[in-house]
Parts: sequence; structure tokens; C-alpha cells
Amino acid sequence: MLPVLLALAASAMPVPPGEQPVDPYAQSDANAGAMRFQGQSMWHAFHEQAGVQRIVDGFVDRDIADPVIGEIFKGQDIVRLRRTLKEQFCYILNGGCAYSGRTMKEAHKNLGIQIKDMNVLVVNLQKAMAAEGVPFFAQNRFLAKLAPMKKDVVVR
Repeated sequence: MLPVLLALAASAMPVPPGEQPVDPYAQSDANAGAMRFQGQSMWHAFHEQAGVQRIVDGFVDRDIADPVIGEIFKGQDIVRLRRTLKEQFCYILNGGCAYSGRTMKEAHKNLGIQIKDMNVLVVNLQKAMAAEGVPFFAQNRFLAKLAPMKKDVVVR
């Protein structure tokens, strides 16, 4: 009965413009992979919504163009990736957003991400945060929040 209800709920959810449909899943802020920060200091350090948008766009652009990990992104729904990363970052930074994406394990399965790939992703995220002028201490706090997700992202 539950799978039928999930399928009905998913079929009732519109696919955002430019995105590909996905299989049904239970949406929850818990899927974001981390608890949100308390207070607004991190949200402000990341320059709020506009800053998060620029960081995610710069991060995704770097990842796609990266000679080491760019192949991982070929054939992926980049529009959805950008949207869900913006939601995830906003949620974790306590910017008042809900996260509508899948769990980290589900979102990254079948991508074959290795530790070396994860290291490149972290460097690209650091570059995107630095380009936005996010203070180093805030970058480190954010990366520490994301670090436990490694177990659900790296598969080999």
C-alpha cells in the first residue's frame, strides 16, 4: 500500500521546468544529510540566498569542467542538481529552505564516486566558497557539517 501511495504522491508532484522526472521517494529535510546550523551567523557568512546560489553555480560549473571528475556529471540532470544543492545548502545553513531531494545514498548510487573524486569535489567547493568571499572559518564549519556524508557518497 505504501509504495502505491508514494507513486501517487510523486505523480501528483509537478516536475520543475528543465528537470527530468525521477522515481518516487519520500521527501524530508532529513534527506539533506546533516542537521542545520543554529542561528543565522553561517547563513550571513555565506551571503544568504544570493551567495548560496553563486556558490552552488560556481561549484557545479567547476565540477562539470574538472578533468578528474567531469565524466561523473555527463548524462546527469544538472538542472535538478543545481536546485537540490541550493536547497540543501540553504537548509543546512539555516536559511529557511526545505530540502526536497533524495537521500545522499540514493542520490549518489551508481555514480561510482571514489575517495579521490570526493577530494576533488571538496577542493572545488572550497574554491567556490572562496570566490564568494566566505570566511575561512565558516568554510571549515560547513565542510565539517558535510564530511559525515562521505560514507553515503563514496562507493568504492
